[in-house]
Amino acid sequence: MVGAGQLARMTHQAAIALGQSLRVLAVRADEPAAQVAPRVVLGSADDLDALRALARGCHVVTFDHEQVPQEHLRALVEAGVTVRPGPEALLHAQDKLVMRRRLTELGVPVPPYAPVTDLADLKAFAADHGWPLVLKAARGGYDGRGVWLLDGPDPGPVEELLAAGTPLLVEPAVAMRRELAVQVVRSPFGQAATWPMVETVQSDGQCVQVLAPAPGLDEGQTLGAQQLALRIAHELGVVGLLAVELFETDDCLLVNELAMRPHNSGHWTIEGARTSQFEQHLRAVLDYPLGSTEPTAPAVVMANVLGAARPPSMGIDERLHHLFGRFPDVKVHLYGKAERPARKVGHVTVLGDELAAVRRRAVLAAEWLATGIWSDGWSPHGYAAERRVRGG
Repeated sequence: MVGAGQLARMTHQAAIALGQSLRVLAVRADEPAAQVAPRVVLGSADDLDALRALARGCHVVTFDHEQVPQEHLRALVEAGVTVRPGPEALLHAQDKLVMRRRLTELGVPVPPYAPVTDLADLKAFAADHGWPLVLKAARGGYDGRGVWLLDGPDPGPVEELLAAGTPLLVEPAVAMRRELAVQVVRSPFGQAATWPMVETVQSDGQCVQVLAPAPGLDEGQTLGAQQLALRIAHELGVVGLLAVELFETDDCLLVNELAMRPHNSGHWTIEGARTSQFEQHLRAVLDYPLGSTEPTAPAVVMANVLGAARPPSMGIDERLHHLFGRFPDVKVHLYGKAERPARKVGHVTVLGDELAAVRRRAVLAAEWLATGIWSDGWSPHGYAAERRVRGG
């Protein structure tokens, strides 16, 4: 797996159960997957020699991020390395302009957009669509990075970005109800599966919660989105996971982004589905039959643990201790990352029958792990008494 972040770490956990060994390409030895994987190649994803060292003797090369030069991927393929997804498919997750153009050709609904090569392009688009506008880096942006909201004709960062050679596109600030996502998986010979559509709750451009299944959708809407995602996977030749991020508007669903790897919107599947996204991705790229995607509970909520603005005085192990004392059913995944503001350092997952109650517990648990503060005012001093009641 190219990359050694938390996605590779959780993929490694799934590989163990399948009797497989995951080799990872890590920039540093302290990255999340490098801490746990038995075989680590140190190097950068833009270093062809490092990629060759990673691929040597492996059955298949896959990714926990898309930031790998196309020319390097094609060199691996030409040398006989099995790369899944292949370079032709992965390009659509690497370059937003390529993705938008291809989806438009396929008749897939996307927001209006235009490439920006100078200020005249931006002004012409604003004349047609008005303000505010969203400026995006065509390559490399994630978690709110590489995205700028433009409220008016002040060019903001445009001139500086163009001078630096950053490829840009612009689109209207879409009037949307919420953001949704649907994940599908596809094998080399076209077997495919999909999980329920989810709602992704965003804050400052970062996903903070995932609600599975997305509330308030009828069966037809869900089925239509799943069929759309399956069609995109087929048309682009995706092997492995495909996450399709969507804007829900008053009129339709618009495709915003594509990711061809395990994705934050699918972390809930570890406990919340019969087959997790991580196991399913491995099944697909290794060409195993795919697993069941049936949910394990009526309502599942995943909440990201984001580093607090102020470091908590209580260590993470003690916070974990108190969390389990209050919520013994909450599932916790910590990534082995140092805490800093807004950094994803882990996630929690809660399962249950009623979404509002499940979501409340997930939010409380994630906030406690992040800050060491119970936002509902609960005191850990009741922990010992609760243990006695539970027989702990």
